[in-house]
Amino acid sequence: MSKKFRYAITFFIVLILGGTIGFYIMKNQTKSLSPEETITYRHDNLKVNVFYNRPYKKEREIFGNLVPYNKVWRTGANEATTFKVNQDIMVDGSLLEAGEYTLWTIPNKDSWKVIFNKKMYAWGIDLTTEDAARDPEYDALTIEVPAREKLNVTEQFTIYFDRQQEMHMLFLTWDKTFIAIPFNKSRGIDTTTEV
Repeated sequence: MSKKFRYAITFFIVLILGGTIGFYIMKNQTKSLSPEETITYRHDNLKVNVFYNRPYKKEREIFGNLVPYNKVWRTGANEATTFKVNQDIMVDGSLLEAGEYTLWTIPNKDSWKVIFNKKMYAWGIDLTTEDAARDPEYDALTIEVPAREKLNVTEQFTIYFDRQQEMHMLFLTWDKTFIAIPFNKSRGIDTTTEV
């Protein structure tokens, strides 16, 4: 093996190790600014898990500025937000099959598009372009829901569940904006799986 070849191999190994270590250092540092959270919602035999990272407002203008309008958002910070459901559900009247998805949004002033994507991503953005890492080819479901304004400010981006009458609701709220995503069990064949 020639000396140049050994140097080239050593260089590439150091480059790969350095990049990997750098990525994990960056990932750990951003966790303190936008801590991760997993929430679980259960009702009868329905189980839904959402994993996401929670950035703070910190006196910034959020929607239309930090999170631009009409552009895909990873719906939090750091990794892409994930949504796991153990059975088929109807999301705002459209079927979403049991499984694991990444959850993306396209905020606008009056309404948001909510996208359930079948692909899992290592990070929520492409680090070279800083655009959302989502590949639309894997979109399983896209719905549009109204954006509503609140009187008070939510300092830290928050996702939570609630039940209103016979409907389950997934809420996303930050700053003075919130959206509500209605869902219910599918009335078809029971497709319950482990989540």
